[in-house]
Amino acid sequence: MTLNLLFVTVTIKLKNKTIEQYQHEENVHRLYDEYKNKQTEIGIRVF
Repeated sequence: MTLNLLFVTVTIKLKNKTIEQYQHEENVHRLYDEYKNKQTEIGIRVF
């Protein structure tokens, strides 16, 4: 009887982000929060 074992090594490489990518992500989060707040305000005014 033979036992075959497969060993797999998974390496996850973290992507280093540039300053521009961090700034873009921050801008997207800020805009998302602004739109969410506007929708909440409109919903409060309607009801």
